[in-house]
Amino acid sequence: MSIDVKVPSMGESITSGILASWHVQDGDFVTAGQVLYDLETDKITSEGHADSAGRIALKVAQGDEVNIGQVIATIDETAQAPASGGPEKAKPAAEAKSKVGEPSLVATKHEAISPAVRRISEETGVSPESIEGTGKGGRVTKGDLLEALEKKPQEATPKELVSTATAAPAPSKVSRKKDRTTRKKMTPLRRKIAERLVAAKQETAMLTTFNEVDMSAVMAARKKYQEKFLEAHGVKLGFMSFFVKATVKALQLIPQINAQIEGDEIIQNNFYDIGVAVGGPKGLLVPVVRNCDQLSFAEIEKEIINYAKKVRDGKIAIEDLEGGVFTITNGGIYGSMLSTPILNAPQSAILGMHNIKERAVVVNGEIVIRPMMYLALSYDHRIVDGKEAVTFLNMIKDLLEDPLRLLFEIS
Repeated sequence: MSIDVKVPSMGESITSGILASWHVQDGDFVTAGQVLYDLETDKITSEGHADSAGRIALKVAQGDEVNIGQVIATIDETAQAPASGGPEKAKPAAEAKSKVGEPSLVATKHEAISPAVRRISEETGVSPESIEGTGKGGRVTKGDLLEALEKKPQEATPKELVSTATAAPAPSKVSRKKDRTTRKKMTPLRRKIAERLVAAKQETAMLTTFNEVDMSAVMAARKKYQEKFLEAHGVKLGFMSFFVKATVKALQLIPQINAQIEGDEIIQNNFYDIGVAVGGPKGLLVPVVRNCDQLSFAEIEKEIINYAKKVRDGKIAIEDLEGGVFTITNGGIYGSMLSTPILNAPQSAILGMHNIKERAVVVNGEIVIRPMMYLALSYDHRIVDGKEAVTFLNMIKDLLEDPLRLLFEIS
């Protein structure tokens, strides 16, 4: 009996994705719960697992676009597991020939080639079948094809021939135009990020206001209590928990920031789910820390660390990204001194953190050296007035420069 492996539903807004990679080969024996593939959508990259054990037959190639509910493979549950009890090892390409009338269980080097290999082959005329593949089951990889191209002697075209009487000697290697650039299709996630950023610029009246904050008090608190905090909670005390707590307090006092426009209505949010931008291998994602007004510093730090790991490992889920009312992004970890962050629609504001630099500032009439950070608050001027935005940012500045107010929950 065979069962179908289908692309699972991932939320109403997701209808298709790219099968980014197979973790198994056609004809492999798989076990229940084994990771079969990576599916990349316009929001997340997720793994697909086997529902039962058996021999798998792949129906789509790596790199193909697939729809939700589409059958991408079948698993023959009647197949017997290998004698060793473990997954079968791929045979070399030379041993992958099947008997007459019997289908091969391992793909040959010219089967199931990736879209990148197919595209390069079409552009250059080099056939994958003429190359000895180094991939699984003898498949030809992009690297194999590029290496073959380098070894192939390049023929000069009439346009590349230059008269020796009027031109300088040609270099030993003539760089063809197509060798100067590479082209690849945008991933669904990158395409969606691009669409959302452009929409935010076009559909909102976005404005940014700036301030700077003296981080001395926060840094002193972290230095004084870091070891005890780590010992008590098993996690380090970072900067982000201070900023999240300051943001929640400011949102409570300036509720206009915690609102959004929907059609011709203003929706006032009375909860505090804060999005924290996290950079990952697939792009920037904004997982949401829920009910931040009810969480301690340690709980916020643990949530952020957990999300960062999920983003890095490609384990983030749709529900992790939905429902935030405000976003905090930290360009300072990359060395950014100042920026104008773009709104994370439909939210009405986003706070940008930047790197901390020691600068000369005037305190009580004296010039002193202090660790300073520029803050940027981008907001939708359709719903937030300048007075509210500036007051909100000043409040965050004041709370960070006197963080005991956060602990005592006073403004």
